[in-house]
Amino acid sequence: MDNITDTLHHYIHLLAQFSWLEWIIFSLIVNILLFLFSILLFLFIEKTCHKKTLQPTNHPIYKTDFLISLLTIICNAFVMLIGVVLWKNNLIVLNESKSLFSVALECIGLLILMDLFMYIFHYLAHIPFIYKILHRKHHEHTSTNFLSLFVLHPFETLGFGLMMISLFSFYDFSILSIVLYLTINLIWGTIGHLNREFFPSSFDLFFVGTTKFHNQHHLYENKNFGFYTSIWDRIFGTYKA
Repeated sequence: MDNITDTLHHYIHLLAQFSWLEWIIFSLIVNILLFLFSILLFLFIEKTCHKKTLQPTNHPIYKTDFLISLLTIICNAFVMLIGVVLWKNNLIVLNESKSLFSVALECIGLLILMDLFMYIFHYLAHIPFIYKILHRKHHEHTSTNFLSLFVLHPFETLGFGLMMISLFSFYDFSILSIVLYLTINLIWGTIGHLNREFFPSSFDLFFVGTTKFHNQHHLYENKNFGFYTSIWDRIFGTYKA
């Protein structure tokens, strides 16, 4: 744990010396790589997982979805740059914790709080007049494909990103907690948009936001607004098994 944390802090020190042009290039490269990782992970699981499909076919791939995904990459890079500005001005501070327990606790806290914030944000996005402007394009994917995670209105992407940055500003998380959370976030989003149930059926008992859980939301738009868990849907009466 100490070695990993020390290595991350070493890279943070190097990044602190970047010019703004270097930061812009770096943020674009990072988000392109994350995009490609998500696609490869999706295709790998689809190829190797032999469970029954949730829907008869995957959503068709359209050129417009690639263009929207490119815009999502740019928006994510912009969010990253906002985070850098706040970090450089000490509005986001990274703590020096090297404790595995602290990192795990911080990561769990991020997952639960972000799940609540995303539930609220997602629920509001389904208010009819907001839905027509912001969220309808994502729900054209009644079934899903490897781009579905990235087919978002720019305001949605910026909204999700700013919620994360807000949390990072209110509490001094360790760099390892943030990296771990962001990794889980990407993997979870990718798995959530598969057309096969990735998780064992027993995971429903532990309130995990499974692949089927989110797939049901694409079929029944007024249900399952959560992301990582089904906790908030169960509490607020929007859960569908």
